[in-house]
Amino acid sequence: MSYRYMRMLLMFDLPTDTQEDKKAYRKFRKFLLSEGFIMHQYSVYSKLLLNGTARQAMENRLNKNNPKRGHITLLTVTEKQFAGMVYLHGARNDSLANSDNRIIFLGEDFRDES
Repeated sequence: MSYRYMRMLLMFDLPTDTQEDKKAYRKFRKFLLSEGFIMHQYSVYSKLLLNGTARQAMENRLNKNNPKRGHITLLTVTEKQFAGMVYLHGARNDSLANSDNRIIFLGEDFRDES
């Protein structure tokens, strides 16, 4: 895994008291998924970013789609710091969406086995 990338962690606590609150929650969560965020735990999401410019652009889009109620917190760390995360219970998510691999081969295994 390359360590030049960064990871944006987004944590939120949005109210769900009224129908409007629930709608805003669903809309914000749908926005996060459409932007490529992956869920780690309830209300804890992350997104892999290539550089500081991509981070600033994502922050601007988040501000634009901010539900304006509750709490939303962003923390950006290097991929090396993110990879050093300690799991006290549960397993690391090794899915392709949670990696910085840019080339995906479908079908046969093309790794050199010599």
